[in-house]
Amino acid sequence: MANKTTDVIVVGAGNAAFCAALTAREQGARVTVLERAPEAERGGNSRFTAGAFRFAHNGVEDLRQLMPDLTEQEIANSDFGAYTEEQFFDDLARVTEYRADPDMVELLVTRSKEALLWMRSKGVRFIPMWGRQAFKIDGKFKFWGGIVLEAWGGGPGLTDMLFAAAEHEGIEVLYDARAVDLLYNDSVEGVRVRHKGKTVEIKSRAVVLACGGFEANAEWRTRYLGTSWDVAKVRGTRFNTGDGIRMALDIGAMPWGNWSGCHAVGWERNAPAFGDLAVGDNFQKHSYPLGIMLNARGERFVDEGADIRNYTYAKYGRVILRQPGQFAWQIFDNQVIPLLRDEYRIRQVTRVRADSLEELVEKLEDVDPGGALATIREYNAAVRTDIAFNPAVKDGRCTEGLEVPKSNWANTIDEPPFEAYAVTCGITFTFGGLRIDQNAQVLESDGNPISNLYAAGELVGGLFYFNYPGGSGLMAGSVFGRIAGTSAGQAARR
Repeated sequence: MANKTTDVIVVGAGNAAFCAALTAREQGARVTVLERAPEAERGGNSRFTAGAFRFAHNGVEDLRQLMPDLTEQEIANSDFGAYTEEQFFDDLARVTEYRADPDMVELLVTRSKEALLWMRSKGVRFIPMWGRQAFKIDGKFKFWGGIVLEAWGGGPGLTDMLFAAAEHEGIEVLYDARAVDLLYNDSVEGVRVRHKGKTVEIKSRAVVLACGGFEANAEWRTRYLGTSWDVAKVRGTRFNTGDGIRMALDIGAMPWGNWSGCHAVGWERNAPAFGDLAVGDNFQKHSYPLGIMLNARGERFVDEGADIRNYTYAKYGRVILRQPGQFAWQIFDNQVIPLLRDEYRIRQVTRVRADSLEELVEKLEDVDPGGALATIREYNAAVRTDIAFNPAVKDGRCTEGLEVPKSNWANTIDEPPFEAYAVTCGITFTFGGLRIDQNAQVLESDGNPISNLYAAGELVGGLFYFNYPGGSGLMAGSVFGRIAGTSAGQAARR
């Protein structure tokens, strides 16, 4: 490919990138999307997700706008509840320990529903998350944790629908196109690209960076996240190595946010080093609130029931990484095995099964069996069995007298058969990145905007600190992608 020109370049090809590209196209701009991956691996981290979106809504009538094909019977059999802007604000503030940028939070929360309605207008379909975000209580599906819907087909479905929308709108997508430098002369004038082994320059009037964090870069993980992060598994694409962040920093952009923080979960211990598109997000193991987790010493090390899964899973990967050998085993009995999420039933899983606890602990690879058996017995004796169990709410069924408590969903582990699953740390994305303003324009280290440069998605810092409420990553990509696309399209017109 020879050097070329366009109006707007979008670096990246996930949810945030296409929300930016489609919005810039609405402004009348010619748009070129640079996808570093080959076509077979396209879609960035978005393709590896469940496709879940956290957004503010006031109940079923709002949901009907996004899912007009909901039947009356489905509505009657589901308690969707409501998730108000106030609840969304509170959850984001609480889980980030009140460090999240309030202006960014306001944009995310107040524009969340309109962003999904806009995506619906572009052909993105949504369905309720009955399988992962609801338990059947008294014959009715009770949704919990602030999330009710996902893109049809999950992450792969979401990216396919976005690529189809881009094709329909005449947006150019270049594969095997790694952006390596910004063309900069007091303002950004395009991108230098390695395209299928050759270096070319693409001139443009605006650039949107939406190509993810640095979670696939082992050297940067160790530099910024700390010891042992070089051995963490990567949940998603192998192509998110921080290129967008580096290019912007090279021209004076301001680093911002929680550079030592990331989204990291419990992940299949023997999963490959990077995400596998054939398995998707099913290497995750997120039913830990229903059981207990043991480390190599056979000890519990975290309160598995501290909060609803959506508010703890993104920080517990870090806790697992700190354990001896960087792994743990999740333990369940027959009381809760039927409630385990679908990801526990795939073929690519490290699982042991036994009819007695004594037999089970002997099967836990790399674990002290004596310590494990003593821990399970001590835990069983501490469970408040007088409190009713309810997996759809924080039920208060807890333990008493343990050094590491379990605050909710504390069932005794005493009904065979017993199952255990081996997990390690899987990193999803990093929290540190670039600072942007209300128009999604990237700021210089002195606080001034960099002319014609915009950013959205996981490479934007300032929104997530220490932890993350489930479903807010894709939602943030949509909201800030639209803002960045609008600003870039307007810049191109000027």
